[in-house]
Parts: sequence; structure tokens; C-alpha cells
Amino acid sequence: MTNEVNKIQSFTDLHTWQEGHKLVVSVYEAVKDLPSHEAFGLRSQMQRAAVSITSNIAEGFSRRTFADKKHFYYMAKGSLTELQNQLLVARDVKYIDKEYFDSLADQSKVVMGLLIGLIRSTAINDRRKI
Repeated sequence: MTNEVNKIQSFTDLHTWQEGHKLVVSVYEAVKDLPSHEAFGLRSQMQRAAVSITSNIAEGFSRRTFADKKHFYYMAKGSLTELQNQLLVARDVKYIDKEYFDSLADQSKVVMGLLIGLIRSTAINDRRKI
């Protein structure tokens, strides 16, 4: 069997994007029952931050240079950090319970680890100019 079967051809083939997408879906599920007065506040901010993670991974994947790729992966990391902060706020004001928070926080840590790996891999490839 050749390596062509495992070749990454789309951003959706990236494990980092796949785990990020799970986080996005979970965030949308978590915020759907937030109070109506949060529709344009915390709910919207959390949704935008979550979607921004996977959107930046997708955009970085499509960029030609490793420097451009790395830039968008760092943007995804920033959006993830923003979401982690918003999750803490949602927990502390009791919009989401501890169990749901723990699940989302754990998934955000998985995505962060994968993003850091993707950034490092991109930086190594940039130095090699592959």
C-alpha cells in the first residue's frame, strides 16, 4: 500500500481541524440555551471564536508559503485562547455546568496541543524550505 492513501489533500484531512470542528459543534450545542439577552453577547462571541479556530486552520492550509500558513495557525491559537477565556466566564456565571465546562475545556486542550504541533511542524518545514 502506498502513502498516497494517507496524503493530506484538504484541510478537513488535518487531525487538528477535525478535533477543532468537534469543539465548534460542542460550543454551539453548549450556548444554544444561554439566556436570550446573551444572543449578541457571550453566545455570539463564543460561536465566533470557535468558528474562527477552524476557519484559520482551513485558510492556513490553503496558503502557499510556510510563513503564511504559520500566521493563520497562530491566529487559530489566539481564537482558541479567546474561547478558553469565554468558557471560564460562562462557567463562572453559571451559564454552563461544571461537567459540560470540563468536557469543553478538555477538548480545547486537545486542540491546543494539536495546533502547537501543527505550528512547530510548519516552522520546521519553513526552515527546510520543503
